[in-house]
Amino acid sequence: MSAGEGAGEGAPAIRVVVADDQEIVRTGLTMILDAQPGIEVVGQAADGRGAVELARRLRPDVCLFDVRMPGTDGIEATRLLAGPDVRDPVAVVVITVFDLDEYVYAALRAGARGFLLKDAGAALLSQAVRAAAAGDALIAPGVTRRLLDTFAGRRPAGPPAQPAQALTDREEQILEAVARGRTNGEIARESYIAVSTVKTHIAGLMAKIGARNRVEAALWAYETGRVSGTPR
Repeated sequence: MSAGEGAGEGAPAIRVVVADDQEIVRTGLTMILDAQPGIEVVGQAADGRGAVELARRLRPDVCLFDVRMPGTDGIEATRLLAGPDVRDPVAVVVITVFDLDEYVYAALRAGARGFLLKDAGAALLSQAVRAAAAGDALIAPGVTRRLLDTFAGRRPAGPPAQPAQALTDREEQILEAVARGRTNGEIARESYIAVSTVKTHIAGLMAKIGARNRVEAALWAYETGRVSGTPR
């Protein structure tokens, strides 16, 4: 999934809340993010419950949550802040040392806009935060391929589900590209249209299928059988 653009000069900093039960990890993540231009960590929490309370109080642009935390874990905290029933969701990026498919799927279904491993590095971490703040999504490349490979092997029992309002041919084309991990720029070049036009089509198709971000749109495309085969 594509990363968002960096904050422009003079733009407000992206405000981040970090939650991890290990103090050394929280400190390290905070130091990495605070060192990035246009990003500021405004709060830290040692567990999911504290993270949810902090996020609701501070209303950060992005939350960075560990999966495994005592009490309320990162998945449940994500659901409470960004789940389907949340009226005003907060962008959440989930980060973990556990490279397990069930964690990835659960995090995305809970509303996460990104999923990274803790060895991702400063560049990918900041890209994921910027992408989430911009309403986009970024998942660790290796995780993305395996996750989409899993969906590519599934076949729906019947004909592909259709939204209440049918997608246009162009929207179907762009949805497939999104599901295969193409960025807006790549879709624009491949389709010979402007990036602004791509964004308009993506907004339209997401409204039709009820997806709140590119990750949900990609999952929907695979679950409904619109995309099959190995992602390129």
